[in-house]
Amino acid sequence: MRIAIFTASALALGAIATPALAQDDDKGFTGPRAEVITGWDHVKDDSIYGAKKDGLTYGGALGYDYQIGHAVIGVEGEVTGATTKDRDTNVLVAGDSLKVKAGRDLYAGARVGYAVGNRTLLYVKGGYTNAQIRTSYTSPTTTVSEHDNLDGWRLGAGTEVKLTGNVYAKAEYRYSKYNDGDSTGIDASRHQIVGGVGIRF
Repeated sequence: MRIAIFTASALALGAIATPALAQDDDKGFTGPRAEVITGWDHVKDDSIYGAKKDGLTYGGALGYDYQIGHAVIGVEGEVTGATTKDRDTNVLVAGDSLKVKAGRDLYAGARVGYAVGNRTLLYVKGGYTNAQIRTSYTSPTTTVSEHDNLDGWRLGAGTEVKLTGNVYAKAEYRYSKYNDGDSTGIDASRHQIVGGVGIRF
């Protein structure tokens, strides 16, 4: 269902690239860029905890692309946060509570794309990601809070469409997989569908 939503969003973005906009002066898909993004975040823990929750991801990215013919190659870095969290009570003793929340996520990677006409870019991406998991446990006698940083990798695909010569919109799906946490045993993965607006300098 959510893959279908992503596909529909990508097609809708492609429809924006009308001949009238093609008159704008632009420099292809070459140059530095900055963007803001937001969208759906689904975090799943495949360890003994077995939790899975939905939330909202939000943040920004910086990147640089270079176009050679129809081919586009680039690098990018991203910082995001999330509202995704889980809470349980009576975990160890009556009256206690355990809250687990997704913290900041750092990403650095590369992307390769194919320019369709002058205004639409189809691309795939991949790279390194580091996600923070914040845990808080409260009981009638104690309170403990900690955070764990999980290393992992990310793969994704998306569509970028120019709205004017240097402003663009994008729709993107990405999957991230994180290594087991040394102290928590967390075995996390996440699916995200995001949209964004950016400017190329």
